[in-house]
Amino acid sequence: MAISDAYTKSFIQPRSVLLMEMEQFAEENYVPIMQLPAIEILLQMLRIQNPATILEIGSAIGYSAIRMAETLPQSKIVTIERDETRIEQAKQFLSRSTVKDNIVLLEGDALEVDVRSIYPSFDAVFIDAAKGQYKKFFEKYSPLVKKGGILYIDNMYMHGLSNLDMKDVPRRKRTMIRNLHQFAEWIIANPEYQSTFFPVGDGLLICIKR
Repeated sequence: MAISDAYTKSFIQPRSVLLMEMEQFAEENYVPIMQLPAIEILLQMLRIQNPATILEIGSAIGYSAIRMAETLPQSKIVTIERDETRIEQAKQFLSRSTVKDNIVLLEGDALEVDVRSIYPSFDAVFIDAAKGQYKKFFEKYSPLVKKGGILYIDNMYMHGLSNLDMKDVPRRKRTMIRNLHQFAEWIIANPEYQSTFFPVGDGLLICIKR
């Protein structure tokens, strides 16, 4: 039996005025922030893990960084964004948050910037950026994750496109979906990680470094 959206949402905790403003802004401006059921799972997993340092690939407007910082006030978060418009929006929202001192916003391409000058290693990495580049992001940043650390990867389902036969995927999306499929097959078979897919939100992959 399918669980209704209303029942699922009944478990979602109230958010601050700022977060609800950001959610409305994201909806009105087509900013892809994490879906509420999925971010609740992510935050609960982070509470259990209790990481001291978190790296986020893909800041967008800073929504998930703020939520992680509010959930884990003792954690330090580094978040990377390359889109100039999103960077300015994130700066504005971050400046109004109560956790801005716990968040470092790096500007640039995540495949090019060097985060080691801030922290040499991380307990957790959250990847929510260019979907076709997930394997490259993973290969670059997984060496910085401590043994027993966790990589959280959103949008594995890609609004249902990952579940379609390739001929049914819009042509402009096929390369991205192929890359996602290849990444999923690669990480599930990778003996260095224990990986599990959670069918929540747009699909959350959780990889524990052995």
